[in-house]
Amino acid sequence: MIRSALFRSLPAILGAFIIASCSDSVVSNPTAPDDAIAAGSLDPGLETPAPTGSADQSHLQLKALWWKERHRNLPSVSQWIGPSGGTISIPETGFTMSFPAGAVQAPIQITVTADEDYVSYKMAPAGTQFSRDVTITQLLSATELNGEALGHELFAAYIADNVKLSGNVPVLYLLPSHTIFSSSGLIPQAHVWTITHFSRYMLASG
Repeated sequence: MIRSALFRSLPAILGAFIIASCSDSVVSNPTAPDDAIAAGSLDPGLETPAPTGSADQSHLQLKALWWKERHRNLPSVSQWIGPSGGTISIPETGFTMSFPAGAVQAPIQITVTADEDYVSYKMAPAGTQFSRDVTITQLLSATELNGEALGHELFAAYIADNVKLSGNVPVLYLLPSHTIFSSSGLIPQAHVWTITHFSRYMLASG
C-alpha cells in the first residue's frame, strides 16, 4: 500500500511542537503561519505523519484536488525575496509560501501561478534552488475538501510541467508534508509541505 510504503514518523518541519496534554488525547499546534491561526482561518489541531520524499516515485499516480470554485482569471503573484526571507501569499486560493532567512543568497523575483481547476501551482524562475527549506501552507477551505471529512490521505507532489491534471496524474516524487485537522480531529483545515527548488506542484489524494 502507498501509505505503508511511503510514510514514517518525522519531526515537525518548522521546529518544536507545543504539546498540550488532554485527559485521553494529545493535541499539537500546527506548523502553519502564526498569522493564519491568529486570524481565525486555521485552528490548532491534529497532524498526520509526513510522507518521505524520494528521488524516484514516478510509478505513482494520484488524483489532483479540485478547487471549490474554478479560478477563471488565474491567481498569480510576483514578489521579491531577499536573504532575510519573506512570505508570498495568494489569498484567493489560501496559499502561503514562507522563506526562512538564508533560503536565497541574493534578492530574486518569484512568481507563483495557480491552476484554474486544480490545487496546483507553477513557480518561477523554474529550477531555482534554495539553501534552506521553503514551507508551503495550503488552506483547504478553498478546495473541494472544504468542511468535509478526509476520506483519503493527502499528498504534496512534484509533477512535470506538461502533465495534464485530469484523472490519474503521474508523480515524479512526493514531498515531506502533513495535514492539519480541527481540534476535533475530524475536519482537515490545511496541508503543509516543504520544497527545496522551484517547479510545479499539486495537492492530491491517493
